[in-house]
Amino acid sequence: MAAKRKRGGRARRGGGAGSKAAPRQSALTSHPTGRAAYTETRRWLLAQHGPVCAYCERLVPERTITLDHVTPRRGLTAYDRRDNLVLCCKTCNSAKADKPILVFLLGNRARVVAMYKYGQHLSHQLVEMVKDLLPENERPPLPTGPASAKAKPRGRRRKWAEMHPHDNDGADPYLDA
Repeated sequence: MAAKRKRGGRARRGGGAGSKAAPRQSALTSHPTGRAAYTETRRWLLAQHGPVCAYCERLVPERTITLDHVTPRRGLTAYDRRDNLVLCCKTCNSAKADKPILVFLLGNRARVVAMYKYGQHLSHQLVEMVKDLLPENERPPLPTGPASAKAKPRGRRRKWAEMHPHDNDGADPYLDA
């Protein structure tokens, strides 16, 4: 009779009982961020720019806009902080996937312009990289606030302030206590 195979589970590394293997070190390259921090970042970005994709500048319904890690989480220096996240449509999020940001931006010049306009909150290195991709005389003016109520998708007529009451309680989940 053949021995029964154990179903599921993962193969273990190291020895069995009594093994002197060193405890496994965590190789996390990203600081885990809770759902509340993502929600706060999403709310903050919506208040800054409205439901606009940072890559294609398309206005999308607020409930369907996603957050994208500019530096992919799989990268060695990626992190889950506000200065690495932008709002983007599902189409751009899927197209970018885990591509490095430079590769993605260089695939379409309009993305560079959009990232310049909607990525000023990103880390200094990312902002400078985008600036270097656009000659100074081709840099568009930066948006001064959320997308206008006239440009809202799907015929919404309420004013921005009615749709997004700012509950600025001063609590920023990204700041160290």
